[in-house]
Amino acid sequence: MAKALILAAGQGTRVRPLTKHTPKPMVPILGKPVMEYLIDHLANYGVKEIMVNVAFMHWKIENYFGDGRRFGVELGYSYEGVREHGEVVCKPVGSAGGMRKIQDFGGFFDDTFIVLCGDAIVDLDIKAAVFEHKTKGAIASVVTLDVPREETKNYGIVVTDESGRVTSFQEKPKPEDAKSTAASTGIYIFEPEVLDLIPPNVEFDIGSQLFPLLVEKGLPFFAQKRFFNWIDIGRVTDYYSVLMRVLRGEVAQMDMPGKECAPGVWVGLNTSIAWDSVQIVGPVYIGSGVRIDPGCSVIGPAWIGHGSHLRPGSKVIRSVLFEYTRLGEDMVFDEVIASPQYCVDRNGETKYVGDDSCTLRWGDARA
Repeated sequence: MAKALILAAGQGTRVRPLTKHTPKPMVPILGKPVMEYLIDHLANYGVKEIMVNVAFMHWKIENYFGDGRRFGVELGYSYEGVREHGEVVCKPVGSAGGMRKIQDFGGFFDDTFIVLCGDAIVDLDIKAAVFEHKTKGAIASVVTLDVPREETKNYGIVVTDESGRVTSFQEKPKPEDAKSTAASTGIYIFEPEVLDLIPPNVEFDIGSQLFPLLVEKGLPFFAQKRFFNWIDIGRVTDYYSVLMRVLRGEVAQMDMPGKECAPGVWVGLNTSIAWDSVQIVGPVYIGSGVRIDPGCSVIGPAWIGHGSHLRPGSKVIRSVLFEYTRLGEDMVFDEVIASPQYCVDRNGETKYVGDDSCTLRWGDARA
C-alpha cells in the first residue's frame, strides 16, 4: 500500500485560539507542525503518495509542505470550496465527501489506502494494520484504541461482535451508556469500492454517515484493536498535556531539537542567555535567537519558541511560548501557552494582549 489521504479541511474551532490564525494541522509541537510528524511516519512505512484535503487557510498548509519532495513523499491537494457572489470561499464537503471528490477528479484511489486526521500524532504499525485488513477480507477497517470507561464521553465508540465486525456506533456516550470502550482513532483503511457508496457532490461524513451505511448493508467492515501512541489534539487542554508529555520525553518519536548544553536543557542557535544569573530547570527547549535576561527563571517542562525574549525577572513555569513572544519584567507565566497575541491557560481560558482585566504583560518580541 503506497497511498494515503490526510484530512486537513476543518477549522479546529475547539482548539481556538491556537487555530485563530493557523489551520489545525499546522499547530506546532517543538516548532514542527503536527502534520509533518504524520507525513514522516507515513514515509517511514513506504506510503509515499499522499493527498491532502484542504479548505480553512489552505495556503498555509500548501506553502509549507509544497509538493512534498523535501519530506520524501509526493503530496497533492484537493481544495474544498465554492464560488459565492464572485468570491471563492472554503466549504468542506465532509471527510467522506472529500474522498469522493478526489476520486471523481482523477481516480487517485486505485488500491487499498489509509485515511488519517491531520491533527493527531500516531506511531501505528501501518504494515500490521493493513495486513489485518486484507487478511479479514475487509472493505473498510477502523483502527480503535481502548480508553477508560469514564472517557467514552469524549469519543466515537465502536461496537463489534466477537470477530471484530462492526455492528454499531455511539457518538460520545455517557460512561454508563457506553456499549464498549473501543474509541475510533480517526484512522481508516479502505478498499476503493467503498467510494461508490458515497453520493457525489454532497457533504458526507465517514463516521456518522458512511460507517452506518456499511453496517446497514452488511458489508465486511471491521474494527482493529491496536496498542500504539495516539495523540489527539482535540482541545486546548489536550494540546497542553501533549506538549508536557513530549518535553518529558514520553513520546518516542519526538527527539528534542538543538544541543543539550545542561542536563535536560536543549538550546538552539545564537541565543543570548545570562547563564550566570538565571535559573533553568529542565526539561526545557530554548529555540534559536531567544534572549533571556538576568534574574529570569524557566522551570520545565517548558518550550521557549525561537526569537522570544524574557525580560529581567520574568518567570516561565511549565509553560510554552510560541515564536517571538516577549514577556514583561517580573511577569510570571505559570502553566500557560502564550503567543505574541494571546495567552491561554491549561483549562482553555484565553486573554489577549491589551486586555485591561489581565495583570500579565507580554507582546511581540520583534517590536
